[in-house]
Amino acid sequence: MHSGFRSLYRRRITVMELYTHIIPSQIGFIKLEATDAGLRQVGFTKEPPNGSAAPRALAQAVTQLKAYFEGRLREFDLEFDLQGTTFQKQVWEEVSNIPFGKTTTYRHIAATLGDVRKTRAVGSANAANPVVIIIPCHRIIGMNGLLTGYIGGLERKAALLQHEGIPMQASLFGWSF
Repeated sequence: MHSGFRSLYRRRITVMELYTHIIPSQIGFIKLEATDAGLRQVGFTKEPPNGSAAPRALAQAVTQLKAYFEGRLREFDLEFDLQGTTFQKQVWEEVSNIPFGKTTTYRHIAATLGDVRKTRAVGSANAANPVVIIIPCHRIIGMNGLLTGYIGGLERKAALLQHEGIPMQASLFGWSF
């Protein structure tokens, strides 16, 4: 009787290896994480690179990020293994469509997804973006033209926008165009 019960819970657990690598950039150290299925995370870290070569699962992401910072790449082409809700993934997909050197607002993305009342939800999903720079959440600004929050800080956000040719200036009220 118990053998049938046990078989319901007897599953083969597959553990995917998580590969990490840290690279330097003009805006600080960037930590990348991937599984064999694709890129899972890109974020800022205080931890310096250790000088080792990038794991094979991260080689293409490292190459493309370096090309982006050198001004030779405007659009990333990578496989992802993102963890998030269906709504978050829809938002990240829309954010991925913001062209290099352009900006948009949370409200515009919410409207594109069919409901401007979801503007705050879009902001929350954007804040949970696991692969900054590559999914270009830095290209989202406030309705008033000011920079809004960024996981790496507003100085990094401004630097990324300037790198993409969007002139910024600091004011008493924050960064503006």
